[in-house]
Amino acid sequence: MTMPTLPLPRLAAAIAAGEISAREALEACIARIEASDGDVNAFTGKLYARARDEAGAVDAMRARGETLPVLAGVPYAVKNLFDIEGEVTLAGSIVNRSNAPAAADALLVQRLKAAGAVLVGSLNMDEYAYGFTTENTHYGPTRNPHDFKRMAGGSSGGSGAAVAAGQVPLALGSDTNGSIRVPASLCGVWGLKPTFGRLSRRGSYPFVHSIDHLGPLADSVEGLALSYDAMQGPDALDPGCHALRVQPVAGQLTTGVRGLRIGLLGGWFDDNATPPARAAAASVAKALGATGIALWPNAEQGRAAAFVITSCEGGSLHLADLRTRAAEFEPLSVDRFIAGALQPADWYLKAQRFRRVYRDRVNALFGQWDLLVAPATPMSAPLIGEDWLDINGTRHPSRPAMGLLTQPVSCAGCPVVAAPLWPGDTGGMPIGVQLIAAPWREDLALRAAHVLQQAGVAHLKAVTP
Repeated sequence: MTMPTLPLPRLAAAIAAGEISAREALEACIARIEASDGDVNAFTGKLYARARDEAGAVDAMRARGETLPVLAGVPYAVKNLFDIEGEVTLAGSIVNRSNAPAAADALLVQRLKAAGAVLVGSLNMDEYAYGFTTENTHYGPTRNPHDFKRMAGGSSGGSGAAVAAGQVPLALGSDTNGSIRVPASLCGVWGLKPTFGRLSRRGSYPFVHSIDHLGPLADSVEGLALSYDAMQGPDALDPGCHALRVQPVAGQLTTGVRGLRIGLLGGWFDDNATPPARAAAASVAKALGATGIALWPNAEQGRAAAFVITSCEGGSLHLADLRTRAAEFEPLSVDRFIAGALQPADWYLKAQRFRRVYRDRVNALFGQWDLLVAPATPMSAPLIGEDWLDINGTRHPSRPAMGLLTQPVSCAGCPVVAAPLWPGDTGGMPIGVQLIAAPWREDLALRAAHVLQQAGVAHLKAVTP
């Protein structure tokens, strides 16, 4: 047995049982990366020496008869905005190359290491996380493993593609406006955007302080749950981490959805989805026993507020470099960063004031519903370099349009699982569906995801190298 043939929970169990060593699992992972990444371009950094040390430590624990932690020997990789000790945190840019190497791992990397996971490398992304396509000019585009001519999504495109290609069973990404859910949708993997403030962001390169989330992408619902549990916990050194206690979810996956009030989102989420995306969401709603159509309040205004906040905070963060090194920025995003830096402060303040009202309206919706279903992207993966998309007869610029259905949700801070579906009329490409719960109820979204996985409604499709 080798790592590429085993989903994360089975791999972890096989290592724990001594059926396969952590070193054997790692070498299979490395072989898969070396065989496939010339086509996929998911990795920007490979940490094989560190990974062999970590895998060796797991095998030594087992040899001593010690109880292995829950993710012992499981290989994973991280979006290259996570600090890795001794490595420069690129965040998709060349501007950052001159920065000093990180003095310590990001906290979530530390927690996964404590859980026994083995870090194999860092992953491609849109520069400074400003994009939905991972068409990175500096490091090359990440290609969709299901069709190398197509986008992997972004900004965590390397994370989605690495899992879809079977290079690793687990990857970490970030999600400000949809950057976990979009690549999960386009690459056909499972993704979790937790509640805003649930997981510590310490040791990650920021994009938008007031909206950034961190979370996992995985080859299974169990992989999401196990990694999420390992990363949970308060962090007094991250003022943006609002989780006061750990709320484990892995043990609740089999609870099911009986008794939950489940609705299919209409309105904005129907109008801005193509027929295959709508069909995918409808099939999920049916499988979960949804009882009606729900309407998300002020979705368009929520997306607009997120745009204003994103551009203002992003532009402000990079203002000094924009003044002196603009020519080194990603051509696809530099104008947006500059425009954000020039926006009036009044716009930003109005957007933040609206966001407070908006969150209250969204939270009130969960007085009527426990779980809401919607497409994650308007369509399946467009071709790399495609600048315009037709969505129900309306022409949209492709890069921002991929976040049409994710941005209103992250602005409200709700937890979401992206479930991979394979509807017809997409040329064999996946489309993800969002399972949206009230803040701090990741358990409900993950329980619903497990129901879909067990029923075969949502699943990965293996990619042959």
